[in-house]
Amino acid sequence: MFCCCYHIVVSFGARFSMAKPSVLRAENPKSPDLSSDRSIFRGGSSSYPIRRRDLVFVVNPRGANGRTGKEWKEMLPYLQSHLGSDCNICESLTSGPSHATDITREAIREGADAVIAVGGDGTLHEVVNGFFWDGKPVANQNTEAVHSTALGLIPLGTGSDFARTLGWKNDPCEAIERIARGVRSRVDIGVISREGEGSHYFINVADIHLTAKSGYYASRYKKFGNLCYVIGTLQAFFGHCNQDLRIKVNEGEWQTYSQVTAVCIGNAKYFGGGMKITPNADPHSGSFEVVILQDFKWYDFILKLHKLYNGTHLSVNNVTSRNVYTIEVDDISGSGSIFIQSDGEHLGFLPRKLSILPAAIEMIC
Repeated sequence: MFCCCYHIVVSFGARFSMAKPSVLRAENPKSPDLSSDRSIFRGGSSSYPIRRRDLVFVVNPRGANGRTGKEWKEMLPYLQSHLGSDCNICESLTSGPSHATDITREAIREGADAVIAVGGDGTLHEVVNGFFWDGKPVANQNTEAVHSTALGLIPLGTGSDFARTLGWKNDPCEAIERIARGVRSRVDIGVISREGEGSHYFINVADIHLTAKSGYYASRYKKFGNLCYVIGTLQAFFGHCNQDLRIKVNEGEWQTYSQVTAVCIGNAKYFGGGMKITPNADPHSGSFEVVILQDFKWYDFILKLHKLYNGTHLSVNNVTSRNVYTIEVDDISGSGSIFIQSDGEHLGFLPRKLSILPAAIEMIC
């Protein structure tokens, strides 16, 4: 009962479908058909059809220097044995940036029960953005659907920081068992906006200035595993200057924060390969935790690195924390050079507004 579909290009006009469970050969690429074979009869004598769940697995085969693709192939027999009798399974391999977002949108429109990100925070980030289009949730066009498409996750990547918040390990068998149970819980999503530009969404942590610059450089060193975050931070410190920023929270008044090193906006707790930067954040709380680091020097990061990783840095001088629903951040100097990223993905530069979308997505947990 395994449908294997190799996607090279998914366009918005193309039909994303999952046909009867079968094995499709790679040399004859074909879209999976979600519109047919939506239920089966068990045992032949039952008068009640058992509806099969349509699951779309979005896999970045190049993730973690190719390790994701290798581990995905190794887990397929276990996946098939635990889900194949109850589910239509579609494998969609991404071919480049934003491909996972396109696949997700088409799967939701065609009525998939769940879209499961297989990989790290980057793949999860793209899949989450696929749940939205033009500032609104993507609509399920299947009139027979009994519930919305859920988000799922099999963490296999370099960071897998969002999974840490939920207490999940990089254990494929554990993740497949979780998907088989199908228990759902709504999670919050962050949205980032800028006048004249489209919205961008994140599920984990968004950050500004030094840490965002570190993430930008770290992406060049993914072949070194989690060490890439340390290398990126060291490189970012060269030529770094703390900056005065204007910040507005919860639609209040603008306030000036002097000598800001970093601003971290957490929907979840971890970033940077296990750094517990926003230790009180909870993706079920309906708010962000915002942590602001001010006037940090390079040696402060070295001396206090252990506190940043274990989440005890909130007691350190020049570190402040608060819960917010919205936050706007602007560069007083107007240089346009203050980095911002979300879920480890570079977004550009300030100014930006970030808002929480409470209980925006159902997630298999």
